Amino acid sequence: VQLQASGGGLFRSGNSLRIACVASGSIFSINSMGWYRQAPGQQRELVATMANSGATNYAESVKGRFTISRNNAKNTVYLQMNSLRSEDTAVYYCHALGAVIGGNRDYWGQGTLVTVSS
Repeated sequence: VQLQASGGGLFRSGNSLRIACVASGSIFSINSMGWYRQAPGQQRELVATMANSGATNYAESVKGRFTISRNNAKNTVYLQMNSLRSEDTAVYYCHALGAVIGGNRDYWGQGTLVTVSS
């Protein structure tokens, strides 16, 4: 599975942004897709995930502001980010969890930088 993210950039606090990630390759094996982020000097953290069932999981810090969605026809996962804050500044990584023989495998995109200025 290959993941290609897009849509990052420089934004002001309070603005909105949508980033996208297109999956290719063995997409039939994907069980869930989502987004993680890594701020400078910090560990990578979960932002939001969506399972094939539609079940979602969000970090507390983004609940009510960010919305994850998927377009299965386009093999794409989106992250709508509203009311941006400076603390949302990070590299956002697309993630997919795929089924392989014997278990699951994590797939990562290359990351897209989101910078929020106050």
